[in-house]
Amino acid sequence: MFLVLILGPTGIGKTSLSIFLAKKLKTQILSCDSRQFFKELKIGTSMPNLKDRKSIPHHFIGHLSIHDNYNARLFEIDSLKKMQKLFLIHPILIMVGGSGLYEKSVTEGLSEIPKIDVNIRNDLIFNFKKKGISFLKEELNKIEKKNIPLIDLNNPRRLIRFLEIIKSTGKPPHVFFKKKRRNFSIIKIGLTLPRDELYSKINTRVEKMIKMGLFEEAKTYYIFRHLNSLQTIGYKDIFDFLSKKKYSSSFVDVIENIKKNTRRYAKRQICWYKKDFSITWFHPKNREEIFSFILRKTNGQYWI
Repeated sequence: MFLVLILGPTGIGKTSLSIFLAKKLKTQILSCDSRQFFKELKIGTSMPNLKDRKSIPHHFIGHLSIHDNYNARLFEIDSLKKMQKLFLIHPILIMVGGSGLYEKSVTEGLSEIPKIDVNIRNDLIFNFKKKGISFLKEELNKIEKKNIPLIDLNNPRRLIRFLEIIKSTGKPPHVFFKKKRRNFSIIKIGLTLPRDELYSKINTRVEKMIKMGLFEEAKTYYIFRHLNSLQTIGYKDIFDFLSKKKYSSSFVDVIENIKKNTRRYAKRQICWYKKDFSITWFHPKNREEIFSFILRKTNGQYWI
């Protein structure tokens, strides 16, 4: 049994490649994109469209509501259960996404974090409410860069979680990860592009989202802007604009900021994955080469 992971930064073409491979291998796709889990966030997360999802069965796409509490540990449990069933039908499955921690929960598993000092947590929350997210970012800057994982810098809940762990234990969260054995083989495929080309694709995709109605979608859920599921690039920028916290001059500024924040996020994703030497890198257009690589790695054991 083989799990093929399609990894890489946002906007690089992971979804289209996964559909191509799933058709060639006659298999199904699981998402490990933590924001595509939420059914309400169709445009801002670039969720695969209904046509693609009908042509190839997808799992963990739009299966939750923004009001649901969910995390990487629950995903580890749910995805392994789902794969156990799917492996009875398919010798190869495809998983795609850019959420590093969720991918890691499947490939390596998550370990228990030592007890957190409640006073530290409360102090972080108090200062966040008083000073805003800039306080959390300043605290993050005090930590050695090598100890900082891929974090959404606009997500206060994740920043607080990271800071409370390292302040309570003196160690970053990844120290407590102990790799678990899986009963399937893992093939990691990473997609890479020259930075200018990737950034151009990101800018184009943001503009497409705006035309598709991202502003209207975000406006619909403005009253729920406090939810963790909505602390997401694009939505949060529009929420700030609607609440007149930022961008009071023009909505054009909001669009440019979404592009900038998305490019920064892509850069952090690249840094995260470059540390994983088990990934084999390809240009997104080299689909047949990627397919041939998978056949070699599996000795041609795939479903025809």
